[in-house]
Amino acid sequence: MHRPRLTVAEQPSPRTSPSAVRPRVLVVATGRDRGALAAVRAFSAAGWYVGVGTPEGGGVLGSSRACDVTYRVPRPRHDGTAFVDGVRRAVSAGGFDLVFGGGDDWMAALSAYRSQLPLPVAHPAFDVVETILDKVRLAEYAQKAGITSPHTELASDQALADWQGPVVVKCKEHWAPNQTRPLRIEAKLFATAADACPQVERIRASGAQPILQAPVDGSLGALVGVFHDGRLHGRTQQESTRLWPTPNGASARARTVPVDEELAARVEAMLLELGWHGLVELQFLTGDDGVPYLIDFNGRFYGSLALAESAGHGLVRMWGELTLGLEPPALPDATPGKRYSWFAGDLRRARRERRGGLVRDVADTLRWSLTARHSTWDVTDPRPSVALALGRLRRH
Repeated sequence: MHRPRLTVAEQPSPRTSPSAVRPRVLVVATGRDRGALAAVRAFSAAGWYVGVGTPEGGGVLGSSRACDVTYRVPRPRHDGTAFVDGVRRAVSAGGFDLVFGGGDDWMAALSAYRSQLPLPVAHPAFDVVETILDKVRLAEYAQKAGITSPHTELASDQALADWQGPVVVKCKEHWAPNQTRPLRIEAKLFATAADACPQVERIRASGAQPILQAPVDGSLGALVGVFHDGRLHGRTQQESTRLWPTPNGASARARTVPVDEELAARVEAMLLELGWHGLVELQFLTGDDGVPYLIDFNGRFYGSLALAESAGHGLVRMWGELTLGLEPPALPDATPGKRYSWFAGDLRRARRERRGGLVRDVADTLRWSLTARHSTWDVTDPRPSVALALGRLRRH
């Protein structure tokens, strides 16, 4: 049965210490964040009281039965004043014990403004967060730990002139204090550096720094866990079998596989050197040579988080309990063979790729989804899927 959602006026007064019975967590994110939705459901399943703060005051994320209360929290833009005030109002009304950010900008802003917030922030210090969001500096730390990463450099005019062959253009970082617009412009592959010039100018015009990266032809995979005391706990390794947008997007399908111990050891060395703590999802592209190339570091809730939760049951809760200074029980590695589906993305991919023909590809997508954990759909919590579908209909 759905728990009644409280209004702000009905909230208990703020507490100064976490509850041993039902900790209270605030998640701030965009209203359509699939990773944050998986986290909200995980916290609720663990018995936590869950508040959600979004620019629209709930959105798809706030429609979940796992959400107890919603707040309006503006995006972290300009000098951060509106964002900080929004978080502070939510904490004052809801008496939360800790706060998490959904996307890179929310995570980074919480870390940067933590001294202005009256509760623990789950994310590491801002200099650490800043490093993992910086593709050039991340590649340097990976190299020190023996992890291969694609050649990466700033997209200066000279670098563009000297570049030979295909190139991937990305933003160097995805958030910075005092930004006035989104800096996350998705990575894009170009046949030549000349073809990439308009994208480089687009990123510069947004206020971000573009970078050039050598493309890697390989399959997408990830290593996930909670890093604490020098070890990666609840390790989950996954491989993606379908992507959207194709061919270089996010996981439309994925499955868990046994953990690569050598890769995990190198990842732990890198995270220790970085000074990281908490949740981590490292994305790799593995080519025909079998070498995994590090291409991204997600230190917050991520799109396919529902897979790790279904395969291991407890990463989100462990992260929260460690932030509160508690000692959660040990988590084993995730069970191999679990499936994940971002169904809407997979259907769009099938319409584009048409593997074996459109009908066959759509039928295969449906079969996969029947035994998979979904990013949004949950038979016990259907309202986010309904809200997402209605939103798409209104936009069209």
